[in-house]
Amino acid sequence: MFDLRPVGYVIGLLVVTLGAAMLVPLAVDVWAGNGHWPVFAQSAIVTALAGGLIALACANGAGAGLSLQQTFLLTTGVWLVLPAFGALPFVFGVTEARAVDAMFEAMSGLTTTGSTVLSGLDTLPAGLLMWRGLLQWLGGIGIIVVAMVFLPELRVGGMQIFRAEAFDTMGKILPRAAEIATRISSIYVGLTGLCALAYLGAGMTPFDAVVHSMTTIATGGFANSDASFSAFGPAVQYWAALFMLLAALPFVRFVQFTAGTARPLLRDSQVHGFLGVAGVVVLLLTAAQVVREGALAEETVRGALFNAVSILTGTGYASADYMQWGAFAALVLFFAGLIGGCAGSTSCSIKIFRYQLLLASIRARLARINAPHGVFEPRYQGRPVSEEVMNSVIAFFVFFVVTLGVLSVALSMTGLDFVTSVSGAATALANVGPGLGGEIGPTETFAGLNDAAKWMLVFAMLLGRLELLAVYAIFTVTFWRA
Repeated sequence: MFDLRPVGYVIGLLVVTLGAAMLVPLAVDVWAGNGHWPVFAQSAIVTALAGGLIALACANGAGAGLSLQQTFLLTTGVWLVLPAFGALPFVFGVTEARAVDAMFEAMSGLTTTGSTVLSGLDTLPAGLLMWRGLLQWLGGIGIIVVAMVFLPELRVGGMQIFRAEAFDTMGKILPRAAEIATRISSIYVGLTGLCALAYLGAGMTPFDAVVHSMTTIATGGFANSDASFSAFGPAVQYWAALFMLLAALPFVRFVQFTAGTARPLLRDSQVHGFLGVAGVVVLLLTAAQVVREGALAEETVRGALFNAVSILTGTGYASADYMQWGAFAALVLFFAGLIGGCAGSTSCSIKIFRYQLLLASIRARLARINAPHGVFEPRYQGRPVSEEVMNSVIAFFVFFVVTLGVLSVALSMTGLDFVTSVSGAATALANVGPGLGGEIGPTETFAGLNDAAKWMLVFAMLLGRLELLAVYAIFTVTFWRA
């Protein structure tokens, strides 16, 4: 019989941790003196009590190791349960959000998508703004652990190629997860602190600097203002672009770098490919604006740099309404959002390494056509790529494209127009944030969508954050029979 106790025990402990995290925005509201702090007190009590009861009920099964099926269920269960409790402050708070809107906001936060249904951000209590930032910050570090520990073990989407990258996790999922989280946490906290100091020095208020540093390093995109980053000056935008780029690099390389080994970071083909794509996207957007406006200015380059990096990394900040830049620029940003950053980072979407593996496979097959008797095999970073990895990568691409198509059709059946349906499906599945068009574009929110569309996008955010196959697997009959 399938034993759910080890899964429930871990989820219960994480829910308790989330409840404890609610004390941070509670303290912020007490400090601000706005009288909103009881909302977080109530939410923390409910969350911690529920998590504690779940953990206690499952404690007698905590000593058992996790099977492959339990690991799949745990990976998906965590990202379903935590947003449900993370939504409580939006329901109890001044927003008085309905269940669908609260769940949308919390899922968007923890999956670091950055889409929002809230408006009037400038007038929200400080604690609620802090909670949005904290959700993304916790989700950012959480997805690094998932990407480096769980997904390679689950052989999802080609992630198994990173199993021996820096940690041997086979058969020791939970102990190694704790070790990896500890080593990465210092890097994550350090980058967040440096980003906050940079923002502070560039003119942000201390509160804005802290919150935006959390959502920047998490490549989340939640901002404290409806105007997003257009509310800040050029220096802030340049710093944001730099830290978004850093957050989209493999965090294991930062661990190695701080240990005195810079070579892996400098030689990582993922890093080279990602920075190369970023440069191309910036050049294309700059050229499009120069052709459109007839002149090259610092503001043009800065706007192209900031928004290209924001969309490519899946952060989702906006410093301008790029829908006004023309159809070509919008199309470039749409496809940039489907590329993403590096594996093992807080970035999202398909990830650059999968495109590199796909190209390596295509090159090998073309070489076999030209020289039928030769021996050619795809290689990645100098190592041959197994057929299992290539099949996994191809399966991921197929599932991504099919899911994107089905979701787009489903959204259009709820009454949404073509651009909103396709870009909404893409931005949720790739965890990017803003969509295209007049309804969910960079200067709009998702509040106007119907409830059915919102629930679909909530599920799509979960799918995209967990690399699709980790979620799909638990809906198969063979999974429950194993």
